[in-house]
Formats: sequence, C-alpha cells, structure tokens
Amino acid sequence: MNTTVVDPKLLTNPLFQELMAEGLAMQDRFAAEPVYAKTGKGHLKSAGVDELKKIKQAAEQKAK
Repeated sequence: MNTTVVDPKLLTNPLFQELMAEGLAMQDRFAAEPVYAKTGKGHLKSAGVDELKKIKQAAEQKAK
C-alpha cells in the first residue's frame, strides 16, 4: 500500500507543477529492461524528431 503524501505547499508551487507535468508526460516512454524490471533501470524511448523540433523552437523563442 502506497501512503506517499505530497506537501500541500508544493501543489501550488509553479516549478513543482512544471516538473510533475514533464515527468508524467514522459512516464509512458520509459522502458524497463527485462532483467532490471524490479529495480526500475532501463531507458527512455525516443519521442521522435518532432519532439526535438519543438524543443529547439521553444528554446529559440525563449532566447528572443
């Protein structure tokens, strides 16, 4: 049974919200290696070229 509780102060923190959203968005791309399935070791599957383009565009927009 998981009894983890998140501090209510964190739930309103913008940085925490951004990091949580990013972590949840990539969660389905994590592939555990069969040998390490119980330890959580594995690799992150590529989301493809489109994701890289979006990241580069976002970085360029921030730089302006």
